[in-house]
Amino acid sequence: MPEILVLYYSRFGNVAKMAQQIAHGVESVAGCTARLRTVPPVSTVCEKSEDEIPETGPPYVSHEDLVECAALALGSPTRFGNMAAPLKYFLDSTGDIWLSGKLIGKPAAVFTSTTSLHGGQETTLLSMMLPLLHHGMMIVGIPYDVPELMNTKSGGTPYGPSHTAGQKSDQELTTDEKQLCISLGKRLAETALDLERGRKT
Repeated sequence: MPEILVLYYSRFGNVAKMAQQIAHGVESVAGCTARLRTVPPVSTVCEKSEDEIPETGPPYVSHEDLVECAALALGSPTRFGNMAAPLKYFLDSTGDIWLSGKLIGKPAAVFTSTTSLHGGQETTLLSMMLPLLHHGMMIVGIPYDVPELMNTKSGGTPYGPSHTAGQKSDQELTTDEKQLCISLGKRLAETALDLERGRKT
């Protein structure tokens, strides 16, 4: 059964909510399951270690999670038009996986949340694609036959789902934003399943 890794960092819970919707989309595809994982925050104290298990939510990601996945959905809040440091810190540690080529040919997708509508959603999504391309992954976006992509008045891009959280990070996901997350999860799972079937024939 193909397992899709939904890996994210979330400071105020908005990216986590998007990850859950993407997982719903993944699991709407028969024969696929989602594996939710997160990354620890980066400490302001050098070399300070985090507990191995977070207090709440999914476990912290391991290199094995990446190697074992059939596909990857990667999510981060926007930080000045770029991904957040904790996620970048983890990706920077994956040189051993890059050397092994274990992610080559696997599909991947990205998603993000920002405070404001024009707060760098698209640049963040593009920045998140770069390390995935270096790993040899195949990027999956959202095609325009998904109606919510044209109808949304908040987040949503062809590069991946996005959410506008507001200045207090308290705006709930809109119906369109939820559906875009579900659609991406479904498309990612279907792509992974098609690739796995192709390898077996």
